[in-house]
Order: sequence, then C-alpha cells, then structure tokens
Amino acid sequence: MNARSVDVAILDIDGTLVDTNYQHALAWYRAFRQHDAILAIWRIHRHIGMGGDQLVSALTDEQIERRLGDRIRAAEAELYAKMIGEVEPMRDARRLIGDIQARGHKVVLASSAKQDEVDHYLDLLDARQLADDWTSSADVQATKPEPDLVHAALQKADADPHRAVMVGDTPWDVRAAKRAGVQTIAVLTGGFSEQELREAGAVAVFESVAELRRRLDDTALR
Repeated sequence: MNARSVDVAILDIDGTLVDTNYQHALAWYRAFRQHDAILAIWRIHRHIGMGGDQLVSALTDEQIERRLGDRIRAAEAELYAKMIGEVEPMRDARRLIGDIQARGHKVVLASSAKQDEVDHYLDLLDARQLADDWTSSADVQATKPEPDLVHAALQKADADPHRAVMVGDTPWDVRAAKRAGVQTIAVLTGGFSEQELREAGAVAVFESVAELRRRLDDTALR
C-alpha cells in the first residue's frame, strides 16, 4: 500500500490514544467477583479490546452469559466510571491526529464505548475540532472482533476499505479490521506482544503512539 492509496486513518481510542486497558481489566475483575466469578486478571487482560457483549462468554461460558451477562456488564460500567478520572492520553496522541491530517488523510476516532465515555476521551484529547469524525456504541451492533466498528468508521469517512488504515493496540482490533478489509498498524500500548499483533495480521508494529508519530514516514500514512 503506498501513501497515495490511503484516504483515511481509523484510530482506535481505548488503549491506543488513551491509556485505559488496565483500568478496564480491573473493573471487569471486580464486576465478575461481585457475581462470585473469580478470574485471574491476566486472563481478563487477554480479552481487553474485545467488546463486552462477547467478553463475558469468552471468559466464562454461555450459561453465565445468559444468567449474569447483563449484570456483569452493568457492574463493569459502574466500576470503570469510578476510575475513568485516572485515565490519561497516550503521549503525542493528539499530535498524531494532527500529523496524519497534515499528510492529507481523514481521521476517524473509533470506539464502541458508550457516548459519555467517548465524550470524556474526546475532551481528554481535545479532539472535537481536530478529528473528522468518531464512533460510539450507537454505531455498532456487535463489537470487536466483529468488523462493525470498522465498517462504521469507514461509512463516516465515506472511504473504501482498501484505501484505509487502522491504528490499534490489540489483536481484537487487528482481526476486526482484517474482517473489514482494512490493514492495521499496531502499537504495544495495549500490553500485547509484537508477535501476537503480527500473527493477528498487523502490517507494522511500533512501541508507542509517540514512536509511530516519529516514524509515520515509514508507514502507509507517510
């Protein structure tokens, strides 16, 4: 993929632009524990990036999903809301948005979080007047690794998937983008290894958002 073929960059928010993955892992742990399901936090972390509509059954079983899934998700949302004030943007996250746009690409910020969380992140990044558009839970039916979020971002940018690049931090991001026909550049900020991200299909992996920004000229977003 050369630079001229890229029209839009889809930037994952959670874990990529803002540092949320470990707060979410702890919130899920406490939510499961409230419902007498004790799970190792490292196991939960392995599923962060997967949407809550799929995470409960992936970590437990269909019986717990049917019986307690909605309660666990509601508990996680409440618990995470108490920690969201601790969340900070990744270094150079806002500058990355600006640098990509300066190279002639549209930028859509991608999240399947509820609108109030997305609003909080937009304020943290001071991105409302910067990004071309963004998504929220209202735009998707099924979350990652299903491709709904990527399709929604493409629709907002009126872009062909073969003329788009996603930037994400988890294998779930990469798999969702791949199902939508979009290539992914990954960063290690989600706590997954370079090998895992490449095995999922990432075409390039960088240590951080700051490194990606420094090395944009080495990517399809140059």
